[in-house]
Amino acid sequence: MYINMASLKYISYYLPEINVSNDDLCRSSDTLTPERIYEKVGILNRYRVVPGELSSDMGIRAAEKLFVEYNFKKNDIDFILFCTQTPDFAFPTTACIIQDKLGLKKSCGALDYNLGCSGYTYGLMLAKSLVDSSIAKNILLITAETYSIHLDNSDISNNSIFSDAAAACIISSESPSNILNFIYGTDGSGYENLISKKKSFRENVLENSFYMNGAEVFKFTLFSIPSVVNEILDKNNLMFDDIDWFVFHQASKVVLEALKKKLKIPDEKFFNNLELIGNTVSSTIPIALKDGLNSKKISKGQLVLIIGFGVGYSWAGTIIKF
Repeated sequence: MYINMASLKYISYYLPEINVSNDDLCRSSDTLTPERIYEKVGILNRYRVVPGELSSDMGIRAAEKLFVEYNFKKNDIDFILFCTQTPDFAFPTTACIIQDKLGLKKSCGALDYNLGCSGYTYGLMLAKSLVDSSIAKNILLITAETYSIHLDNSDISNNSIFSDAAAACIISSESPSNILNFIYGTDGSGYENLISKKKSFRENVLENSFYMNGAEVFKFTLFSIPSVVNEILDKNNLMFDDIDWFVFHQASKVVLEALKKKLKIPDEKFFNNLELIGNTVSSTIPIALKDGLNSKKISKGQLVLIIGFGVGYSWAGTIIKF
């Protein structure tokens, strides 16, 4: 018998040391202004890894921060899920490297999966399945991206959007279940609209091979995601007004404002922390949730609808009861 047991218990995140402001970006352009960048993407600051710092390094720092913040025992972790599109190597699995560097027990399962903007919600779905089926009791879900590795300094458009970061979460059977039912989907016909042909992130093969067709990605988002939000509500037998917060993948100002308008979400229910962090790809949602909890905007008993969407094209979403 399948029993809902999984709970999103803890969240921490890590931002690397280097800050890149709109003023910094404009130093390589004679025509662009900081005001114009902010008007277009709604971002004032984004983060970059220091030379030699990889996604695994950020993921380890996010996990270590979580262990300290919540006094969580590393030996209680049964499984690591590591979401990244910038792994250390083609193989071995980066999650195996993380297991060793964190000093986790050898009976711990570990796997990587390659998803970007929907990566957190897919990971949450996988973690819930592992817990609900009694395969594992405590899952360490890490999302980490160093998209800056993809980008040429002259590509101001994409440099203005993307930010390096990592988040770590514990999904557990040791707290009351708070993760509801998921909706997910895929439309691989749009794969070429957000793509990198780089082969190795440590060896810098095929440098600067990143491509994004922003107009097509925006079109996909605005066409597909509103109906997915309604499907999530229907699957969980809830109404639009039952939701206290809508926390979407923090893509850009244009995308978020368009979705908010199309879905008619009130400002007071629409969470946005894009301005000072940027688009951290698979980590945007856990970072937003953590910021919401820290600021006490998200409080106990509230229902939060989350949905990730983008590269692939792929999407997934659910509702969490905090």
